[in-house]
Amino acid sequence: MREIRLAVRPARSADIPALVELRLSNAEAHLALDADTYRRPRREAVVHHFTAVLADEAGRDAVLVAEVDGRVVGMVEVLPRPDPPEHQILRPAPSAQVHTVVLPSARGLGVGSMLVRAAEQWATGLGIRHLSAGVHHRNVDAMRFYARHGYGDAGVSLGKSV
Repeated sequence: MREIRLAVRPARSADIPALVELRLSNAEAHLALDADTYRRPRREAVVHHFTAVLADEAGRDAVLVAEVDGRVVGMVEVLPRPDPPEHQILRPAPSAQVHTVVLPSARGLGVGSMLVRAAEQWATGLGIRHLSAGVHHRNVDAMRFYARHGYGDAGVSLGKSV
């Protein structure tokens, strides 16, 4: 059995084409789950997004990539959330959302696990105490993945189209 080289590192501008492909691949998978909820974003919009995030010297959001044998095969975005305003009843608690994407060809290699651990380490370094992962209820693979990493039900988000 061939040994693979797996590494996680902060994304850099040279990774933008790979990040775009990951986002668009993820969009296709989500369209299959629920075409009324998800869309395929325009490539140019995705390029603009990652260009802006990676140019942000303050580093408010993190984008980490996973490489297998030097090829980017996954990413995780860590998006810190603002504290609730003083007029709301929720207690302020540093929190962030995580979005993990791994190419189908790289699943089962530990890529997602390494990305989530790296995201948690990055968040902890900023004092973030709570991470959430928004997962569509039909995405059972993602729900199992996050559950294996200690993520659990943190409430229910109800919605209604009007």
